[in-house]
Amino acid sequence: MKTSAFRYSILIVLGAIILFVPFLGAVHLFDWDEINFAECAREMLVTHDYFSVKINFQPFWEKPPIFIWMQALSMATFGINEFAARLPNAVCGIITLVLVFNIGRKLYDERFGLVWMLAFAASFLPHFYFKSGIIDPWFNLFIFSGIYYFILYSNNRSLQLLLLSALFIGLGVLTKGPVAVLVFGLCFGVYWILTRFKQVMPVKHMLLYAFAVAAVGGLWFLMLFLTGHNEIIQEFFLYQVRLFNTQDAGHGGPFYYHWLVLLIGCFPMSVFALRGFKSSSSDTPYQKHFKRWMMILFWVVLILFSIVKTKIVHYSSLCYFPLSFMGAYGIYKLINGELRWKKVTSILLMSIASIIGLTISALPFIDKYKQKIIDANIVKDKFGLENLKATVQWTGFEWLIGALLIVGVGVMLVLINRGKTKWGIVGIFIISLLTVNLSSVVIAPRIEQYSQAAAIEFYKSLQSKDCYVETYGFKSYAHFFYSDKQLQSNSNSYNSDWLLKGDIDKPAYFVSKITTRGEINEKYPELKELYRKNGFVFWLRLPKK
Repeated sequence: MKTSAFRYSILIVLGAIILFVPFLGAVHLFDWDEINFAECAREMLVTHDYFSVKINFQPFWEKPPIFIWMQALSMATFGINEFAARLPNAVCGIITLVLVFNIGRKLYDERFGLVWMLAFAASFLPHFYFKSGIIDPWFNLFIFSGIYYFILYSNNRSLQLLLLSALFIGLGVLTKGPVAVLVFGLCFGVYWILTRFKQVMPVKHMLLYAFAVAAVGGLWFLMLFLTGHNEIIQEFFLYQVRLFNTQDAGHGGPFYYHWLVLLIGCFPMSVFALRGFKSSSSDTPYQKHFKRWMMILFWVVLILFSIVKTKIVHYSSLCYFPLSFMGAYGIYKLINGELRWKKVTSILLMSIASIIGLTISALPFIDKYKQKIIDANIVKDKFGLENLKATVQWTGFEWLIGALLIVGVGVMLVLINRGKTKWGIVGIFIISLLTVNLSSVVIAPRIEQYSQAAAIEFYKSLQSKDCYVETYGFKSYAHFFYSDKQLQSNSNSYNSDWLLKGDIDKPAYFVSKITTRGEINEKYPELKELYRKNGFVFWLRLPKK
């Protein structure tokens, strides 16, 4: 590595630490995914069983263990808390920014690498994800790394590069499952078709690659098989099929769902990426080859998860890598004068900035006038209506964060219109970076006060009590993590019917939504209502003397 590249890499590491590490524990983990994985890690520490993945101390077959091991290690070091649960993804963010910088500088030059790094770091959803406790950042990094080394292999047929590619795809399988192989296989297939079925790799290399991926990715499954946990393997693969064919837990949406998520959620890199799709005759053959693979990866992931029935924001997050590359490519060509600035780019930047900025600015005003909203009967959902009644302390100045984005982007567009394209583009990303950081520190904790804070407050109050805690009528993992649930000696305690109607041996606490309060009063008269708060109802059932 050149001296200047090494210095840039060190500066990127330091900058990424400042961006991603502070305030990781400023807000509770969010149900479901964040708490789900953190709870699996917590239960590993409680049981000292680091091989089996469990939730509520029962076998959990939805995810392999690599990310959960990372969280368990972090919790063993920093304690069982939000900071430790999210730290692995902050580390992933640091690695990702250094990686894309160095790939970019080798592909073009240091300027391109810096632009790619900035586009990734300063766009909304990609930035937020490195401050989260979900699996996808590491999963995406492993798949992208596997594809990157395969691109290098396809350029010079190095067996070492091929095995590195297989290693990372295998790690992707161990992180989230066989979809890693599916994505790589689809990308390989599309590339093969585009090359008009030319031989991409010798048959012996193909067999070696398949064996290496299976050896790494199948290691956990093999150990499950050898230890007699065949049912976990079966349930795991059935779960993967169900995600593809059905709307899991009601997470459905239209075909274009992820298209809008990427366009608005990945602002501002998404707008520049639209310019980056255009080919350039000045690119070298290898640069064209790399860009082709990024295009393939983008379209494969976008179309695949547009077809999948379950629609969740992070399902298309693997697109962040090719989308950020396309954004950097468009910016690089604009700065170098190979592309001309178009009015439609200004319109899109200003429009999306306005949508995001107005949404942020509206939040404190919604709270200020919430009584009028309630009286007007605008909110039809009873649970949502009670959420809105939460007492949340707004300073009244939070709207300035949204205004900063709108005004800042507007000012930068004026600079661009005056010919200062480079500084205007860099300014847009800096404004975006400031907005996303201020939003995560100032806005996110207040939003959580409306949604789940009342329930989590209740769970935390039960941490030192010898009791049972369960939810009724809705799925959650928060009561396990925040009540610090321990392994129960009574096997009946994992049966909600027994907790509701059986001969319990210690107090059982329940949390329901306001919408099921009448049902509980009718079916379970032994439950005593303790209190209600922000749409949740809290109950107690005492054992018979």
